[in-house]
Amino acid sequence: MATQNLVGTDSQWQQGALVEVAIADLSDSGDGVGRVGQRVVFVPDTVTGDRAVVRLLRVKPQYAQGRVHELLEPSPHRIRPRCIVADKCGGCQWQHVSDDYQQMVKRNLVVQALERIGGFASVAVAPMLAGATLGYRNKATYPVRRSPTGQVQAGYYQKGSHQLINLNQCPIQDERLNPLLAEVKQDIQTRGWGIYDEAKHRGKVRHLALRIGRRTGEMLLTLVVNEGNLDGLELQAQTWLERYSGLVGVLLNINSDRTNVIFGRETQCLAGQPYLREEFANLSFQIRPETFFQVNTEMAERLLACVVTELDLQGDEVVLDAYSGVGTLTLPLAKAAKQVIGLELQPEAVQQAAVNAALNQLTNVTFRQGTVESLLPELDFQPDIVVLDPPRKGCASGAIAALRTLQPQRIAYMSCNPATLARDLKLLCADGLYTLGRVQPADLFPQTAHVECVAFLTRTAPLAG
Repeated sequence: MATQNLVGTDSQWQQGALVEVAIADLSDSGDGVGRVGQRVVFVPDTVTGDRAVVRLLRVKPQYAQGRVHELLEPSPHRIRPRCIVADKCGGCQWQHVSDDYQQMVKRNLVVQALERIGGFASVAVAPMLAGATLGYRNKATYPVRRSPTGQVQAGYYQKGSHQLINLNQCPIQDERLNPLLAEVKQDIQTRGWGIYDEAKHRGKVRHLALRIGRRTGEMLLTLVVNEGNLDGLELQAQTWLERYSGLVGVLLNINSDRTNVIFGRETQCLAGQPYLREEFANLSFQIRPETFFQVNTEMAERLLACVVTELDLQGDEVVLDAYSGVGTLTLPLAKAAKQVIGLELQPEAVQQAAVNAALNQLTNVTFRQGTVESLLPELDFQPDIVVLDPPRKGCASGAIAALRTLQPQRIAYMSCNPATLARDLKLLCADGLYTLGRVQPADLFPQTAHVECVAFLTRTAPLAG
């Protein structure tokens, strides 16, 4: 096929042009990266080593985004996707990339972020922790829509669009959830419940949320609705509870806001109980539909074990767990430390964390509600160790400043975003206050470009003051 040579020809660097691109790398968003002359081209559904004819879809002066028009030469890292809608569904980015290469690229993303953003010249980034690459997700939340022919559908959005790809199963979620995904849609159809129209902000059923305890097999089914008056809902909830042996709770979450946030503030239990039980790190947890809990239970345990080993708690330490959620890190650390204090913004998470501490008869752990940046300066104790596990945006600048004032002896920083991790580590280590030691990446999100890791810092200088 003849392609346009855009090197040095600005007039041909335009939307719709066909160019030949050799993919040289993968970006942190999951796209393949190649060059045409001095310009960068980002191409989804490619992998390092692919050579393809690419149609340019969005063109800027220095870069463009395109899609594969014809694959000329496949990469040795390219495999046949394990999902039949992988070329359409936006839930995964890397179904076509071999597992080994995914893990290598993710480790490199961590290294590159630490070097380019953090300014760390030499970092001990450990080999990737990896496990099962399919069937690992303990949670799935699907938008519900009505097809042009009137059928109730649930699935993920098509890549780069708001077009729903209807699914009856998903290879990366726990396979025990698949029957619910396939059958609940049909029940909604039979009941004749209205389906939410995002453009008009009308209709009722917005999302179907499924959750499972990997160790216990207990499941929750939650309907997220724009308004709650669905005819026959309580009877249907009881039917679901009786039909699925592992289902322990059917819930209704009401979200009447015009937003892309999935869960609203009100959740009602329609049948069974409002939580599932899970065993994690030899502890018992209660998990609700909206609770933050790592989607990959087994790999989260392995990463936690890395933290416990590295910290090597002797039983006399005071540990602060910032962004503590429902106690996923707090409670395991409390088994080995003198005292652990968790800081968490969400009141519901603080309440659930206290319940989980009581479930496990841990009396040396307490939780405080508020933002980390507001709570840190008010501490009435000096922690020996601070554990950080912030959201993707990283720590607020006030939290970093407070930590530099507090100066704990050690910091363990867990992150799902290498860029914000590198930014925050640079700030913490400024002026030689801390030294960055080991960094451990883990593949908690196979088939996607996301990577989790934990970095360990040690205070270099004696405690000021």
